[in-house]
Amino acid sequence: MKKLINYFLQGLLFVVPVTVTVYVVIKAVVWLDNLLPVKVPIPVPGAESFDLPGLGILLIASIITAAGYIGTRFVRNPMFAIFEGLIERTPLLKLIYSSVKDLIEAFVGEKKRFTQPVLVTMNNNPPIQRIGFVTENDLTELGLGKSKMAVYLPFSYGFNGQLVIVESDNVQKLDASGTEMMKFVISGGVTDI
Repeated sequence: MKKLINYFLQGLLFVVPVTVTVYVVIKAVVWLDNLLPVKVPIPVPGAESFDLPGLGILLIASIITAAGYIGTRFVRNPMFAIFEGLIERTPLLKLIYSSVKDLIEAFVGEKKRFTQPVLVTMNNNPPIQRIGFVTENDLTELGLGKSKMAVYLPFSYGFNGQLVIVESDNVQKLDASGTEMMKFVISGGVTDI
């Protein structure tokens, strides 16, 4: 009986991660695919119609790539400058646009963030520390002085987190890559680093 339970638990280790990954990928593909109303019907015997999944994603990826090419080749494009200028003058749109743009640049832009993992002391007695990523080393523009820094603390099992302002003395740099530390934190500390 003990061996059967052990086999069942080992089976969970194999089946659950694969099943969840496949499920999430399928749901993401279907969701992305349905963003555009482009479908290619394929005749299948025994079925009325069969839509070719992925065409919407391919079209979205093509549009994004073309926009990237145009943006890279024609950075000084007056049309884009006018568009950005209009957005910057509209209060609510400015907030949304600049926040999303800064977030995307943090991961894929030239000013990448989340590359410097640190250990932040949150409490001294008892000692409690969290893994985070330095987003700003100098907060003098906010009137907080050079002794404070901004650290992003991601949550485990999610892609959200919180930004905290801490004394530089409470921050210890880690000798690890940002990718490894993000994976470690998001997995709740159970992944190998």
